[in-house]
Order: sequence, then structure tokens, then C-alpha cells
Amino acid sequence: MALVYDPNKHDIEIVHAQFNRLMNELIKGAINRNTFQAWEIELMLDIQAADFGDTPQKEMLKRYQKAVQRSYDKGVKMPIKLSEYIDSLKTRRVANAAAREEVASQIAS
Repeated sequence: MALVYDPNKHDIEIVHAQFNRLMNELIKGAINRNTFQAWEIELMLDIQAADFGDTPQKEMLKRYQKAVQRSYDKGVKMPIKLSEYIDSLKTRRVANAAAREEVASQIAS
């Protein structure tokens, strides 16, 4: 389930800054605070449960942070969860593989 934006609770710029701070802390492996917003806890639980596959965790978190940045640039108000990002990568890989197979079969005919 996606994080829900509530204009009464969330300021987009603050959420964006808090997200980047959280990601930088997780990437460095040192969280320097003990107070979190509910959506940050939700993200951390999602990250803890994530299957990174063959990708090192720090590398995946950096890619995830960049993807969230791109979504902010497109007007998304709350960050997607890491699990949603990983699912989108898997979906894209499957679609690309199917397209390659289609092209290969057309060339072979």
C-alpha cells in the first residue's frame, strides 16, 4: 500500500528533506536520531523486509533515492516504498525481455 499524502500533516518540501536525510542515514549505516514520522517508520519497515536480490543494499538504496527524486520532480507528493520500486524494476525487466523475444522472433522469421 502506498504512503498517503495528507496536506494537514505533510509539507512536500519537508517530506522530501526528511526522506533524503533518512536515506543518507541508512546508506551510511548510522541513524543519528530517535524520533521519526509515521511514514518514515513505514518506509524503514518496508526496507527491512525487502529482498535486494544480488544488488548490495547500499547500492539499491542509492538507486531508490534517485528514483524517488525523479518522482518528486514529476509532482509525486510522497515517496514510493522500496518494495514498490523493486516491483517496478521486475515488471520492467519482464516487459523488456518479452520485447526482446518478440524482436528476435520477428528477425528469425
